[in-house]
Amino acid sequence: MSRARGNLMEGVVTFAAGLGLWLFAGDVEVPLVTLTKVGMVMMCVGGALVAAGLWQAARRGA
Repeated sequence: MSRARGNLMEGVVTFAAGLGLWLFAGDVEVPLVTLTKVGMVMMCVGGALVAAGLWQAARRGA
């Protein structure tokens, strides 16, 4: 598997997990963190990984 494809897959999975936390974990109380904020951070990281994967795929194709 190429590095670009790995980043794309990892980004999509991370984004989906973050979206799940953001949407469905609002009522869960955990000490020290808010799961909805953790979900937002995970979505940002997932989006960055997807962008990096797309960039790497475009650079490799050029």
